[in-house]
Amino acid sequence: MTREIPVIYVISDALGETAEFVSRASAAQFSGVRTRIRMVPHVRDEAHIDEILDEAVQDNAILAYTLVLNNLRHYLEVKATEKGLRTVDILGPLMKLLSEETGLEPSNIPNITHRLDETYFRKVEAIEFAVKYDDGKDPRGVLFADVVLIGVSRTSKTPLSMYLAHKGIKAANIPLVPEVAPPQELFEVSPRKVVGLTLRPDHLNEIRTARLRTLGLGASADYASLERIMEELEYARGIMRKVGCPILDATGKAVEETAALILEILYKGERNV
Repeated sequence: MTREIPVIYVISDALGETAEFVSRASAAQFSGVRTRIRMVPHVRDEAHIDEILDEAVQDNAILAYTLVLNNLRHYLEVKATEKGLRTVDILGPLMKLLSEETGLEPSNIPNITHRLDETYFRKVEAIEFAVKYDDGKDPRGVLFADVVLIGVSRTSKTPLSMYLAHKGIKAANIPLVPEVAPPQELFEVSPRKVVGLTLRPDHLNEIRTARLRTLGLGASADYASLERIMEELEYARGIMRKVGCPILDATGKAVEETAALILEILYKGERNV
């Protein structure tokens, strides 16, 4: 039987992503409960809070909020108590603890994590780079990349490139196929910024077989055969040895784990230059 819990009002002076994530993660712990979440972003004054609370009373809502301005947090708490509404302050307690630990006062700037700063623009640039130079579409990207990922098909080159891009790292990736010679640019860059990716043959077989099924193709296709996979992996290792780059076995690793190893390799390479 599905039960319905009160509406959760996510109130924020920014987009409310943090409070929404916490609200959904919390509600997901209750099997068979249908959650209703109402987003109320960009709350900047007391008048807006009054409007929200009048509506929240009608829904008997729970208020989950991320407000960095002390006066708005205090006002919301007082008015919500007067109306008998329950509240959850997502940011306040941790900000208070950090202030006590550091001896510093928070800046109390709404939406500070989304400000258009140098880090933000670097991330956007890196994402655009990863899309433009994905899957060897333009080998010239190898010359301008922070890291070049090489490997056979389905070794997570694209997901890793996008993950690294969100860290501000410009990643290009090149597929290694026996029938296609790798671009000359791959041998013109420092091997310190090239990383070879590989998987165990049986694991790669499972991934490719599943991929064929999603495409509505038979699992017996040459693409997923162990014989073909062994041939590709052997060819790829030969190219990696020729380049002189480190080789990572990503079998059983999440994208985040493999990315952390790649960043470690890049960091060590920079220190050894």
